[in-house]
Amino acid sequence: MKKTFFLVMAAAAVMTSCNNGGNGSEQKAVAPQSSELKIAYVDIEELDSTYNFCKDFKAEFEKKSKNADNTLNQKGQALQNQAAQFQQNLQANKYTQQQAQALNASLQKQQLDLQQLQQRLATELQTESEKYSKALRDSVQHFLAEYNKDKKYSIILSKAGDNVLYSDKSLNITKEVVAGLNKAYKPAAKPSEAAKAGDKK
Repeated sequence: MKKTFFLVMAAAAVMTSCNNGGNGSEQKAVAPQSSELKIAYVDIEELDSTYNFCKDFKAEFEKKSKNADNTLNQKGQALQNQAAQFQQNLQANKYTQQQAQALNASLQKQQLDLQQLQQRLATELQTESEKYSKALRDSVQHFLAEYNKDKKYSIILSKAGDNVLYSDKSLNITKEVVAGLNKAYKPAAKPSEAAKAGDKK
């Protein structure tokens, strides 16, 4: 499965002010009265590998991807075997013209059905991946909004790969953010676990 990277960014505007002084046409620039810019960043690769929500999704997504591949491979192999058998029997003149036409039409339909199944499974996986990306972004942004009420960062940047050329490691708040996210994360119960919980009631 291709590794995906997710951008997480929360930004707050830094207020500045300029005062005009002097008389007539003479004006003097005054330095901005804002406090010092406070910056931090979250390493997205580290977040992706340590946030339990990400790890759970990747494990489940890989399982579904493998199941889809296995289903398509099995159906594809079965269809290939049928086509080979049909070709052998056709060359051996074991079919009437009507039988050959009917079997050929059946094989073509199975081929079309397999293509449609492949497209449907791919669409389902893509939709699930997009839902996950949105859920991840929402969970991180929600956490950072609460987290920053005390920290008061002006900007929290995302660092993925080499999109940030240089950064002081003291600005890295990833571990703190992941710890908070994991503390708040409550994985959804699996169907089997949910059924067991229902039986105990």
